[in-house]
Amino acid sequence: MSEPLRCRAPAIATVQVDDDKVRVTRWDFAPGAETGWHRHGMAYVVVPVTDGTLHLELPGGATQSAALKAGVSYARPFGVEHNVVNGGSAPLSFVEIEMKAFSG
Repeated sequence: MSEPLRCRAPAIATVQVDDDKVRVTRWDFAPGAETGWHRHGMAYVVVPVTDGTLHLELPGGATQSAALKAGVSYARPFGVEHNVVNGGSAPLSFVEIEMKAFSG
């Protein structure tokens, strides 16, 4: 995977727990900030801290939007590849819980 030239501010990732079972990372995004292209090596759960809109850039040039609601979680399998961008005009935060037993 080759990451294209970054033109946006990076989101801030703060690892809160990293043990033999899970990695818990809080992600904080200014408006327009991005994670950068990445592929998830573990199944994961996202717990939104704030309401907001994610803009997802997907392989092959596809895009998708996802509305986040604070406290309403969702799960994804390992292998997901994307760049996550705060598509709204307000700061956005979520907690990502990666489950090491479910890795590829």
